[in-house]
Amino acid sequence: MTLRKTATPPMGWNSWDSYGTTVTEAEVLANAEFMAEHLLRHGWDTIVVDIDWADPTARSHGYNESAPLVIDGFGRVQPDPVRFPSSAGGAGFGPLAARVHGLGLKFGIHIMRGIPRLAVERDLPVLGAGVTAATVADPANVCEWNPHYLGLDHWQPGAAAYYHSIADQYAQWGVDFIKADDLLWPYQAAEIEALSTAIETAPREIALSLSPGRDLSAAHLEHLRAHATMWRICDDLWDRWEDVEANFARLARWAPLAGPEGWPDADMLPLGRIGLRAERGEPREGALTLAERRTLVTLWVMARSPLMIGGDLPTSAPETIDLFTNDAVLEILRDSSGNRELLRERDLVVWAAEHGDTRWVAVFNTSDEARDEPFDTRSLGLGHSPDAVVDVWNAASVPVEAVDEQSDAARGVAPGSSVVRLGLEPHGCVLLRS
Repeated sequence: MTLRKTATPPMGWNSWDSYGTTVTEAEVLANAEFMAEHLLRHGWDTIVVDIDWADPTARSHGYNESAPLVIDGFGRVQPDPVRFPSSAGGAGFGPLAARVHGLGLKFGIHIMRGIPRLAVERDLPVLGAGVTAATVADPANVCEWNPHYLGLDHWQPGAAAYYHSIADQYAQWGVDFIKADDLLWPYQAAEIEALSTAIETAPREIALSLSPGRDLSAAHLEHLRAHATMWRICDDLWDRWEDVEANFARLARWAPLAGPEGWPDADMLPLGRIGLRAERGEPREGALTLAERRTLVTLWVMARSPLMIGGDLPTSAPETIDLFTNDAVLEILRDSSGNRELLRERDLVVWAAEHGDTRWVAVFNTSDEARDEPFDTRSLGLGHSPDAVVDVWNAASVPVEAVDEQSDAARGVAPGSSVVRLGLEPHGCVLLRS
C-alpha cells in the first residue's frame, strides 16, 4: 500500500491530555461515540490511543521503570488485556479498531521508536529476519524520557524487519494512523526512513505522525515530506498561555510550508476536561481562559496545523465543544491558502489567508491587558473599503468606517482610508472574513 498523505490537516482526538498512559477501552469508545454523534459532521474523524497501552502497571504522572509490557513471541507490544478486554486471546487492537470504524471513524495508536527492552532481555526472534532482538538493538541510542525501549541499529541486517513486522501487525489490526514518538529530538533520520518504508509496504494505508518536535529545524523539510504525513514542531503543549504564545513564532516559520505534502503540527489542543489521569496536573477544565482557547484554535486553524483534541469529550464543557463545531472557522483549515503572518508589533499579531475572493484575517492580542485598536483595512489585507467584513466566530457584521482626516481615534490610518475598530480581550483575538 502506501503511507497515507491527506489533502487537509488531520482532525481527531488523542487520549494523552486526559489519560496519559492509563486510558481504557471503555474511555476510548466513549470519546469515539461522542465524536461520531457530535463532531464527525464537522470534519473530526480520528481516534488515537496514546502511549503505553501495553503496560499493565500504567499510572498517572509518569512512566514505570522496568514496566512488564505485554509483548508477543516476536517482541511486538500488545494491548494490555485488562484495560483493553477485546484484545484478549491475541486479537490485539483489531476488535477496538472495528468498533471505531463502525462509527465512521479512523483508528490510531501511539508507538515508541525502537524495540522493547523486554524483547532484548529475552532475546526474542525478529519475525522473518533470522536474527534476534539483541542483535538488532542499539543500547547507545535510547529515549531520554521513556525507559521501556532501545533504539534499532540499522547497520544490522534484520533491524528494518522489526519495523516491517509491527507495521504489518498494525495493518492487520485496522490501524489508520500512527503517532510515532522520540523521532525528532534528536532527529533520527535512519529510524524515520525505516519506519516509513515499513508503512509503505504494509497492506493498509496508514498516516504517520512524528513527535515530539523540540527545536525542529526546517532544514529537514524535504525529508519530513518524503517520510511522514505530519510532524510536530514543538515539545508537549499544555494549558498554559506561555505554551500557546511560544507557538506564534514557530507557526509563522512553518505555516507557509504546510500542504498535502505534509503538515507541521503545533500539538494537541489541551482543551476541555483534561488531567483525569494524565502525565501532568489534576482533573480540570483546562487552565486557559475562554479567550485564550479561542486564540489557540484560531491560530492553529490559520496556520493549518492538524487538530487533535486532548480533552475528554463526554465530560468537557459545552462552551469548549462549541469551539470544535464552528464550520465557518473550520473552513479555513480545509480550504485556505497563503496562510502567513502579516504583522507582529506592540503585542499585536496579524495573520492572513485566502480562498478565491474570500479573505480571512486574524488579529491577536498577546498582552495581558484588553485593548481597542483601529486598523487600516489595507494593512489587514482586506483592501480599501471592503464591502462587508464579518466576525467569523460569532457571524456578526463588523463596521467599516471611512477616515476623512487624521485623528487620534484612528492613529496609524491615513485620511482617505477605511478602518475597522477591534476590541481585543487579554490574550484574545478577532477572526475576520471579507
